[in-house]
Amino acid sequence: MMTMRQVFFPLEWLCAQLHCWDITIALLGLFIFSCLLQRFTNKGPMLWPLMGIIPTLFIHFNEIYDWGTRSLIRAGGTFQFRGMWMAGAYGFITVNPSKIEYMLKTNFKNFPKGKCYRERFYDLLGNGIFNADDDSWKGQRRLATSEMHSSRFVEHSFQTMQDLVHQKLLKLLEKLVKSGDSFDLQELLLRFTFDNICIAALGIDPGCLAIDLPDVPFAKAFEEATELTLFRFLVPPFVWKPLRYFGLGYEKRLKEAIQIVNDFAEKTVMERMEEFSKLGNLNDHSDLLSRLMEIQSSEKAIQDNKKFHRDFCISFILAGRDTSSVALAWFFWLVYKYPEVETKILNEIIEILGIRESKNENPYEYDHVIFTELELKKMVYLQAALSESLRLYPSVPIDLKEVLEDDAFPDGTVIKKGARVLYSIFSMARMESIWGKDCLEFKPERWIKDRQFVSESQFKYPVFNAGPRLCVGKKFAYFQMKMVAASILLRYQVEVVKGHKVIPKLTTTLYMKNGLLVTLEPRA
Repeated sequence: MMTMRQVFFPLEWLCAQLHCWDITIALLGLFIFSCLLQRFTNKGPMLWPLMGIIPTLFIHFNEIYDWGTRSLIRAGGTFQFRGMWMAGAYGFITVNPSKIEYMLKTNFKNFPKGKCYRERFYDLLGNGIFNADDDSWKGQRRLATSEMHSSRFVEHSFQTMQDLVHQKLLKLLEKLVKSGDSFDLQELLLRFTFDNICIAALGIDPGCLAIDLPDVPFAKAFEEATELTLFRFLVPPFVWKPLRYFGLGYEKRLKEAIQIVNDFAEKTVMERMEEFSKLGNLNDHSDLLSRLMEIQSSEKAIQDNKKFHRDFCISFILAGRDTSSVALAWFFWLVYKYPEVETKILNEIIEILGIRESKNENPYEYDHVIFTELELKKMVYLQAALSESLRLYPSVPIDLKEVLEDDAFPDGTVIKKGARVLYSIFSMARMESIWGKDCLEFKPERWIKDRQFVSESQFKYPVFNAGPRLCVGKKFAYFQMKMVAASILLRYQVEVVKGHKVIPKLTTTLYMKNGLLVTLEPRA
């Protein structure tokens, strides 16, 4: 005979299951409600419970810049974001020029790079100028500015890029043209800018642009280190920090790449210190590293600042290698897509060269033309085309600031201490509210008035940063890009390989994901 317990046990079990099911339904309902509430109260992208914006980012990973642009347009130019629960990431993403001006100039002190940025880049950049804040940054910038604007360095850097273009780059292009093969122009330009910045800033030639295009371990390690560092921005600290500590996954590869980079930089610094010790001066050198050592004027001061000089080397390579090379790659791609722009650039170059003949100077052939500094300055339309290319495809597509103390933007938006504010330079170019209805067009004419180049507001066009952190190498970059662009376009027509897809790559710099496969046709 069954006991009462045996009779009611199935009922107890059934009730328990129904109770669990009710809880599950309730939690699911709460999840859906929170999603809908967030969707209707926040104009920005979906912020998932616990995971924040992370799932949405991964869904759109392969089109992250275009997705971000669409999201900012829908949100009216600014939206809030939140990272994974416990990761502590929250703040705003914006394209609003007035908010950018407030961060980069008006209340500059309250919007440093911040801990989030610095701790992720510290292993690679240390306390170098591009990873420093406050007094450390001020001191380095003051030194870099005074030396980079000196007549000695300007002359040295111009001669360096002139020699590199004519003694290596053009000879290498001539060889590739004769072979008839297609090649990755982006890769070639990366090699050029790497050699250029190393010679100008550090006084050494890594030889990346040698005629046989050798593998250069340091250059490869540097590229890998910058790309892998980006992953630290995509995963929370409680993921990447243990990976770094135990040397696992991509953090192991990152550590190995950074070690190669550090070894190269330290070797460069040590060799220059030994030379200073033997000679008592570095007067025969005009590169930035040597000039900074000369400023310190004593061997002890240099010894005490070995790490400073190492971090300086790495920071300047980062700034000088990636930015100009990818800018030039996008420029050549756009010029290929807009042949009418190419024609106008060529007409300007030929008109400027015609002045040589009118002055009864020696006859010249285009194959042997070496542009002077004055001739490059006169290339207004070329500078406009380069600026327009940078507008549409900025070398640094997005930047980050961190809020030191509670603050508010000019429109009254409250920003809390510890918040991160990202501004998308890539998306700014695609905003009708900023650049007009023709914002998506490649239109150099927007930079020209009465045959003169007209600069835009730094905060509408923060391609070279803005405010106190305005790029100290801006003049160097324009001369370099104009020298390369004019020298190549005068001699060759750049043809992108048919069917080759050009899309942005998600990294710290706006590389082309598949490179830029081209062939060159000599001009008649």
